[in-house]
This record gives sequence, structure tokens and C-alpha cells, in this order.
Amino acid sequence: MSRLLARRGALASAFALLLLALGRTPAADARQARYPDYPSETPAKFVPVTSSFDYDMREVMIPMRDGVKLHTLILLPRGARRAGILLTRTPYDAKALTAHAPSGHLGPMLQGYDNAADVIVEDGYIRVVQDIRGKYGSEGDYVMNRPVHGPLNPTPVDDATDTWDTIDWLVKHVPESNGRVATIGISYDGFEPLMSLVDPHPALKAAVPMNPMVDGWMGDDWFHHGAFRQQNLSYIYEQEATRDNSTKWWTSFHDEYDLFMHYGSAGAMGEAYGMKQLGFWNKLVAHPAYDAFWQQQAMDKVLAAQPLKVPVLLVHSLWDQEDIYGDLAVYRAIKPKDKNGDMVKLAMGPWHHGQEIEEGSSLGAIRFGSDTARYFREHILRPFLAQYLKDDAPKADLAPVTAFQTGSNQWQRLDRWPLACESGCATASRALYLQPGGKLGFDAPAGGGAYDEYVSDPAHPVPFRARPIQPVGYDNGLTWSEWLVDDQREASGRTDVLTYVSAPLTAPLAIAGAPEVHLTAATSGTDSDWVVKLIDVYPDQVAEQPAMGGYQLAVAMDIFRGRYRGGYDKPAPLAAGQPLDYRFALPAANHVFLPGHRLMVQVQSSWFPLYDRNPQTYVDNIFFARPADYVKATQRVYHAPGQASFIALPVVGK
Repeated sequence: MSRLLARRGALASAFALLLLALGRTPAADARQARYPDYPSETPAKFVPVTSSFDYDMREVMIPMRDGVKLHTLILLPRGARRAGILLTRTPYDAKALTAHAPSGHLGPMLQGYDNAADVIVEDGYIRVVQDIRGKYGSEGDYVMNRPVHGPLNPTPVDDATDTWDTIDWLVKHVPESNGRVATIGISYDGFEPLMSLVDPHPALKAAVPMNPMVDGWMGDDWFHHGAFRQQNLSYIYEQEATRDNSTKWWTSFHDEYDLFMHYGSAGAMGEAYGMKQLGFWNKLVAHPAYDAFWQQQAMDKVLAAQPLKVPVLLVHSLWDQEDIYGDLAVYRAIKPKDKNGDMVKLAMGPWHHGQEIEEGSSLGAIRFGSDTARYFREHILRPFLAQYLKDDAPKADLAPVTAFQTGSNQWQRLDRWPLACESGCATASRALYLQPGGKLGFDAPAGGGAYDEYVSDPAHPVPFRARPIQPVGYDNGLTWSEWLVDDQREASGRTDVLTYVSAPLTAPLAIAGAPEVHLTAATSGTDSDWVVKLIDVYPDQVAEQPAMGGYQLAVAMDIFRGRYRGGYDKPAPLAAGQPLDYRFALPAANHVFLPGHRLMVQVQSSWFPLYDRNPQTYVDNIFFARPADYVKATQRVYHAPGQASFIALPVVGK
């Protein structure tokens, strides 16, 4: 009997263990009785019905030569046959760029960043958007603007090889295509078409880099002539902290001026935000000068060493608040390779960064009289793409350069850019002199005082726009995209800004090119920044737009870090109190100063918080300047015979 009971006990224990393994216990059975399962209303896998859509979407992982797979979205017009492919590679989420407003129609899906939706849809292109290596849905490791294979990138893969492999896969696996591919993109996405030109795939028939990142030190995102663009800290933070940009920048201040003053130096701010964890940040602070790290990855230099095999349409914005340097640098690098004159086209419009795919009849308070961006898409971008992506399209009737002239508000067809002063040229450099008494004119100063001076105080830097200063961004009413056309009266009323003004013009004055600063100046410190602005001052009253009365419109302005006057790769202290010559180019302009308007030049020594403060004491690395290094300095700008300061204007005509 005892054996039978023992056996029954063992069986009961085994059954209990089985019920436990199955999640069943007497208590569980009781709960099940009280709370029975309610079948889920969500299927294990939902299959959308898209038969009414006018497009098909395919989501694929395209393998690269090293085995890494890149997340790619392919949008095909329903019934597409022998259609060209328009490819964008992005670090900004391919899904977001192809589902702006989810719809059964392709157009709303492609509205927004990087998509010239009207051209794409109306011309029936296959739209392909891909997450670059290491971002969002793609595998692999992310490197900011991954350099080409070489000293800065010892791996066998880069954005050029990834583009080659992607195009190769597309032409083999998208039977609806005609095997013709063009790359296109804005900003970082504009850097990618430039990379596609490095050993291009045979199926690559055209490239359209719009406002591309080209040289981060000389004048694009990270530095301008050595001064660090510290408001981009938030971009670096969000772009590198996570694969999907889910870690967000934070602030405890409403005014960015207060935020950056609170931390002092850019290096101290990076430390407080934990940015030493980010690879690009560490590279950036380790290379404050224009050394091999920057020079070897500058895309104008990279492409200058490559044969020109693919037609290129470079797109430049005259008021690009982010990448105003690079596309014209690329143009200068590759245009000499265009022996027949039909491989390299340049379009220049009166836009902010990326505005060419938006509405373009105005920028801030400035009106242009027509939708300039639509004109670009309709008369420049559309025929250019059609020529190279469609089977039987005619050759586009494009001038070598199509440029919008601001002031006169008209499009021009030009043979070259700038209207270089060669034999028979229409442009000549004219010196616009800073003169005693705050005057400005084309006559060299003959006397009346050797210099003007002001005190630059790092404790009270000059704001780059009216406070409170907004963060970098495009959403929620932010006006970051407009700061280059802000009214400069805010600065001209300060005692630490020198202002020089011409008499009202009696005839139009047109310039076409990059004004060049020739500044003779001294500082009581051992380092200094110099900010120079060329400004169009409107008449005191403007009948057709009263709010523009007296408006001070910056036509071209930039900053120069004094330690680099002897060479961008050779920082050195300045000789305190000694007049020294500084020479640097302002961004290109294509502008007419109209009769009744006046020219103005402003000179200052800080542009905060867009750029980090110069301590005005020479230190090896300004990223790590200590509070005690920041000192007041007396700045002198000279306008005496033999020490004249002027801006060389690229004047068109007489």
C-alpha cells in the first residue's frame, strides 16, 4: 500500500510539474476561469491592401561588398516601364523621406525634405531612398561624412563604394527601370552625389548635389576660416549618439545666447553634455586647424583628382545658412575638366539651405517677385534630369550657369561663374574703401585719421541676430533658415561694431562673384576674430513695402580667425598692437545695389553664439580655453594711406 501511495504521489508531482511548465497551476486554472482569454484583434502580420494606390513600394536590404546590408525603399509609379531611377542616400531616415504624408498617391508621400516631388511624380521616375551605413534601418558602423578609402579610412568601403554597389543592385533587380540612374540630395544628402562621382558606376548618368557638405573647415558646417560653429553641437549630439537619432539635445535656457555663455568654451560644453563618447566630436576638437584631416576629406580636393565622367548639376543658395561654401568650391575644382562645356552646370538661386525644393517667392522679409524655386525645378532641374534619365528626351537647353540676380530680381543665363576677369571680361575688381568718419566709397582715403577703434569684450559678445536667439532648426516656428537676411540694424547700433556707409547710389551697381576682404587691423590681444559684412541699405522709405524702409540686408558676410593669417594650417599668435593685414573671401553674391540704396560695411570681433568666442589671448586650442584666457581687447581698423582697409568688389560693367 505504501508503494502504491508513493507511486501516486510521484505521478501527482510529475503532473503538477507538467502543468507548471505549461503555465497551468490550480491557481492559474482558477484565474483562467475568472479571466478567460479574449482573442487578440491584431493579426500576427497585417498585409495592407494597396491595389488603389498609384505606386508600389518595395522595402529591401541591399548587400554591400563587405556583407553589410543597407535599408532601401523603392517607390515605383504603378505600371512603370523603362523608367529612370532617382537615388538619394541619407542619414536622416529613409522611411521619413518617403512617407511624409501617407497617401495612396505618390506626390504627398514625397513632399518635404530632399524630394522635388513635382518633378519626380510628373516625370514618372522610380524614387529610391536609402539609409546610409550605420543609420536607421541599415547595418554597419556610422562615420560622419565617411571619407574615401585612404589615409583617413583604412577600410575597403566608403560612401562611394556603397553607392556603386547600390546602383549595381538596382539596375539588376528593378526590371521596371531603363538602367539609368541619377543621384540627388541636399546638404549631407548632397554630399552623397559627390561621393557617387568617385569611380562612378557605368549606370550613373547624372548627379545633382544641392547645397552639399564639402569642406567642413573652410566654410561649411563645422568651421568658417577657423572659427568654430558651436551652435551645431546639437546636430553632432543627435546625429552620433544613436543610430536612429532618438537621443535628443536638451537645454535649460530659452535664449541660446545664455546657454552658450553659461558653459564658456565649446569644449567645456561638450564635456558637460558627455560628448567625449562621440567619435566625430573627439576628431573635431583634436583638429582645430586646417590640417590633413580636413584637407584630405574636402570633396572639392577629392574630385579635383578624379576624371570627370558624369554630368553634374550643382545647386547653390545665395543665402545658404549652413553650407554656403562647398558647391562653388566643387564647381571651381571640376569645371576646368569640362572640355566640351556640357558636363558641368551651375544653378544659383536666392534661397536658404534647401529652399530650391520649397516655395521660393521670398526669404524672410525679402521678396523676389516670383516663385524662384519653382522656376528652378521647372526650367533647370526637370530638363537636366530628363536628358540623362529618359530614353528619348531632347538635350536640355541649359546655360553653363543659370543665376538669379538679387536686387533686380531676374534670372540670367551666363557663360561662366564668376564673370572672371580674363581677356574681354565684363567684371573688374573695384576697391570699396573704409574711410574716416564712418564713410565708405571707391576713393582711397587721403587722411583724416589713421584708424577707428572699439573694445571687444568676450563677456559681452555681439549676437549674430536679435535676442532671444533660437536654436538651429526648421520646425515649430523656428527662423534659423532666415538669419542671413536678418536686418543688420541690431548690430550697427552697438559701440563694439564699426559701421561705414556710402552716399546714396545714383546708378545701379552690380556685383557677380565673391567680395574679398582686405583688412588692416590691430588688436591689443594675441588672437582675434574679424567679422566683416557687406550690406545693402534700403532707402529710408520704401513705398511698395513700408516695413523695408532703412532695412540693412546682408549681401555677403563671414568670419576669420586671426591666428590663421599666416596659413590655415599654421596657427600663430598675433603681434599685439601691430597693424596686420588680413585677407579672406566673403561668400559669393549676384546682386544689384539699386539707385537710392547705400552700401554699408560692418566690422566686429564676435558673432555669438553661432561661433565660439575667441578668448583674444592666444591658446593652443580654443576648444579648451579657460575662463581666465578670455580678456577684453582694443581693436583698431585702419583707413590711412598705405594702411587702407577695403573690400574688393567683383563689379559687373562700368
